[in-house]
Amino acid sequence: MTNRAKQWLVRTIRDDWVGIHFAANVLVASTLLWVMLRTFADLNPIWAISSMIAASDPVVKQALRTFRGRIINSLVGCTVGLVVLVVGGTNEWKLPLAMAVAVLVSAYVVREQVMFRQAPITAAIVIAAGLEKHSKLTGVELGVLRVGEVLLGCIVGVLVTWCMSKLWPVPEPPKPGI
Repeated sequence: MTNRAKQWLVRTIRDDWVGIHFAANVLVASTLLWVMLRTFADLNPIWAISSMIAASDPVVKQALRTFRGRIINSLVGCTVGLVVLVVGGTNEWKLPLAMAVAVLVSAYVVREQVMFRQAPITAAIVIAAGLEKHSKLTGVELGVLRVGEVLLGCIVGVLVTWCMSKLWPVPEPPKPGI
C-alpha cells in the first residue's frame, strides 16, 4: 500500500469507525444465517440476510428500535397478507389491496412508525408466494416460511449487534469543535 493510500485510509476512518463496525456485523450475521439456513433447513438465506441488514446497526439502541418496528410491522403485514390470501385466494389484484390495507393497519391501528414500510413489504411477500404457486394453501405455507426467515434475520441482526457491541464497542464520535 502506498504512503498516499495509507494517509487517505487514516483520514477516512480516524474518527468514524461506524462503517467498519457495520461491515463486521454484516459479515458475522450473514455468515451465521447462511450456515444456519443452508445447513439445517436447505433454504436460500436471502430473505433472512436482507432482513438482518435492515434490522442491524452498529449502535445497539438504534438496532433495538429498528428491530421492534420491523418485527411489529412484519407481523402486521404477515397477518394482513394471510387473511387476504385465505379469504380472497390467489388473484393478482389482491397484492395491491393487501399492501394498502397493511399500510392502513400499521399507520392507524398499530401506530408503529419505525419501519412502517415493512408491513406492506411483508404482505407482498405473503401474497406473492400464493401467486407464485397458484395455490392458496401452498402460498400460505411459503408465505409463513418466508416471514419466518425475515424474523430470524431480524433476530440474528440484533443479537450480532449486541454481541459485537460487547466485544468491540463503537467509540463515541468526537464532539464538534474539540
